[in-house]
Amino acid sequence: MADFGGDVEGFRAEARSWLEANFPRSLRDNSGALEEAMMGARRPTGDAELWRGRMAQKGWGAPTWPAAYGGGGLTPIQARVLGEEMAAIGATNPIVGMGTSMFGPTLLEYGTEDQKQRHIPPIVRGELRWCQGYSEPGAGSDLASLQTKCEDAGDHWLVNGQKIWTSGAQYADWCFCLVRTDTARKHEGISFVLIDMHQAAVETRPIKLIAGSSPFCETFFTNARVEKNDMVGPLNGGWSVGKRLLQHERSGQGGGRMLGTGPSLPELAKTYVGVDAAGRIADADLRSRIAAHMIDARAHALTIRRAASEARGNQNPSATTSIMKNSSTRIGQEKAELTLEIMGSRGLGWEGDDFTPAEREAVRGWLSGKAWTIFGGSAEIQNNIISKRILGLPDPLGANAQ
Repeated sequence: MADFGGDVEGFRAEARSWLEANFPRSLRDNSGALEEAMMGARRPTGDAELWRGRMAQKGWGAPTWPAAYGGGGLTPIQARVLGEEMAAIGATNPIVGMGTSMFGPTLLEYGTEDQKQRHIPPIVRGELRWCQGYSEPGAGSDLASLQTKCEDAGDHWLVNGQKIWTSGAQYADWCFCLVRTDTARKHEGISFVLIDMHQAAVETRPIKLIAGSSPFCETFFTNARVEKNDMVGPLNGGWSVGKRLLQHERSGQGGGRMLGTGPSLPELAKTYVGVDAAGRIADADLRSRIAAHMIDARAHALTIRRAASEARGNQNPSATTSIMKNSSTRIGQEKAELTLEIMGSRGLGWEGDDFTPAEREAVRGWLSGKAWTIFGGSAEIQNNIISKRILGLPDPLGANAQ
C-alpha cells in the first residue's frame, strides 16, 4: 500500500476506490450476516467468502497490525477513515472474532517472534477461530482462584480441568487459556497457554440460554496437550497477560457492537406507534425518552473518538475501558428495552409466521443482551476498577479486581 503519511484524504480516496471495486454488491444489504457466519458453525461461502479473501489479502481485516504479520500496517487515523468508508457503503469487517479483538493484540505485545509468526497471520486471514478459557464453575468474578491445572510433562504441558461460559468453544480451533502452574500462590501461580481444540482430550458441551441460542459452552480438558512453545509470557506470569487481554476485550465491548443494530428508534416508533399532525412520534413521553437515549448514544460515540484522539497513537487500552464497557452495555440494553416497548405486542414474538424476522429477533436480542453486563467482567467488577484505578479510592477489602 502507498505510504500516505499525513495525507488522510489521499488515503480516503484510495480506500473508497478499493472498496468500490472489491466489496461485492450482493452483500451491501446483508453484510452483517458474515459476522454470524464467522462466529458460528457456518463458514462463509460465495460472495461472503470472496470478501473475506480480499480483505485478508489486503490486510485490512486487522488494519493497524504490522504488515510483517499480514496486517494492514495503517495508522489509527487511516484505520478510522477506512471504517468510515466501509460504513458508507454498508460493508462490515469479515475478519471478526476473539482472534482479532482480544488474543491477537495481546500476542503482539507479549508473544515471542515465533508465536507471532505462527499464530498472527492465520488470524489476519480469518482462517482460524479462537475461544477464551478463563471462567470456571468456582472462579467467576474471582478469576484468580481458577483451578485448571497445567503440569510439566517433559517436552510438553498437560492441562486438566474445566472452564465454563466459553464463547464459541464448539466451533473454535484454538483456545487461549489461563491455567494454574503453581498451587502455592494465587495470582503468581497462573500461566497463559494456547490449546489446540482439535484433540480428543478436549470436550465441549453447549449451554442453551434463555434467548434460545447456545453461544457458550462448558469445556473440559483431560490431559490436553500444550506444546512448550505455546505458553505466552513467562511461567507463572500469565496473570499480567490475562489482565491485558481483558482490557482489549472491554475496549471492544465499549465500542459500537454492544449498542445494537437495526433500524433507528425514531423510524421504528413512527412505524409501530404512528405520528401526530406535525409528523412527530405520536407518544410524547416515548418521544422524549427516545431523544434522551439518542443523546446518550451520541455522547458515548463522541467520548470514544475523543479518547482515541487523546491517546496520540498509543493503541494499548487502559482502565478507562471499564467506563466505556459499562456505558455501552447500559445504552445497548436501553435500546433493546425501548425497541420492545415500541413494538408492543408485536415485540413478544418467538417463532412462527405471525411475526416478522425482525420482531422475533428483537425479543431474542433483548434477552441475550442481558448478559452484556456480566461477561467480560461484570458491571460491579468494572465499578471496582473505576473506583480504584481511575478515581484513586481506597479498597477496603484489599482485593485484586480483574
